[in-house]
Amino acid sequence: MEKGKLTERLAEQQNDRVILVAIVRDRQEVREVEEYLDELRFLAETAGLETVATFLQKLPYPDKRTFVGSGKLQEIKTYLEESEISAVIFDDELSPSQTRNLEKELGIKILDRTRLILDIFAQRATTAYAKTQVELAQLQYLLPRLTGMWTHLERQRGGTGTRGGAGEREIETDRRIIRDRIARLKEQLVKVDRQMATQRSGRGSLVRVALVGYTNVGKSTIMNMLSKSEVFAENKLFATLDTTVRKVVLENLPFLLSDTVGFIRKLPTQLVESFKSTLDEVREADLLLHVVDISHPNFEDQINVVNQTLRDIGAGDKPTFIIFNKIDAYTYVEKEADDLLPETRQNWTLEQLQRSWMARNSGVPCIFISARNRTNIDRLRRDLYGMVREIHEGRYPFNNYLY
Repeated sequence: MEKGKLTERLAEQQNDRVILVAIVRDRQEVREVEEYLDELRFLAETAGLETVATFLQKLPYPDKRTFVGSGKLQEIKTYLEESEISAVIFDDELSPSQTRNLEKELGIKILDRTRLILDIFAQRATTAYAKTQVELAQLQYLLPRLTGMWTHLERQRGGTGTRGGAGEREIETDRRIIRDRIARLKEQLVKVDRQMATQRSGRGSLVRVALVGYTNVGKSTIMNMLSKSEVFAENKLFATLDTTVRKVVLENLPFLLSDTVGFIRKLPTQLVESFKSTLDEVREADLLLHVVDISHPNFEDQINVVNQTLRDIGAGDKPTFIIFNKIDAYTYVEKEADDLLPETRQNWTLEQLQRSWMARNSGVPCIFISARNRTNIDRLRRDLYGMVREIHEGRYPFNNYLY
């Protein structure tokens, strides 16, 4: 496969118009799926695509052939005939056959959430290691989807016998090329994994702290603030791919702080596997700083996604300090006097949230800050110092000269 080819095909559509499609399954609320579509719209924007319309359909489960039902498919087709659209993006991962059937029915490029996230990762990767990780994930996604895509994947193949007879069919040759490339990429990553493991083991006895959280919650901003470094931070999804490790000293106590890739709902399994070494920083950390964007209307679901991902990678039992960030952007909906509906979390003020289960009953220490406005930062440093000191004293009970 020509390096970056998968990314180039999608990147050609940047600044073009797309529509989004999702289904509302049984026991799902329309509001919940609409929030998922808002996130998909943000993903599309991060990839340089403009969303012009969204389509929802209530179905007990996706149609095996075209994901949506025939009526909704016709509605989408009619809209496409009347509008200039470059691609249709589905909020769930489509099977290879669903993708082929949809492209045949609609006559347009079909993308799914996984493909979109993979392309964003490809755009964001800057180091050779991150690019290798992303390329591996792309190829693993591509392999079962070759039929109906493109055929000349790596180089023009000369000679005879490439079609029929004793020769391989072109599609089988393409599969072999990709499998060989996957094997080589895995070998490269194994070597780098060993190097990174050696680097981690050579960091001495310092306590390790890792920033984790949903994508775009402000982890890199907090990293810059605590370490006084210049880690890239941007108000877009997946601004950070490569793990950054900095030595931080609070008062006279040094420790290592790492900034890791953000999690997201339905994070592609190919990426989880490819970014194994990046996630090893989380698995081997002594303390996790779980950063939460409290201004996001769906932040509780984001907390659950991060916690589930941590469990999936074997880090669910780590000591955790929850940092509720962006209190400067938090808003609430004031309940009208004649509104008889039950009060929801959206009706709580920030002060009420700070007195809620999150601050008192979760069993996990937490703090409410604004990294942007530097609100409550001194307390954050004090609390973090106390936690790191406790870990250090537990590991080296007779090494208290630092204090």
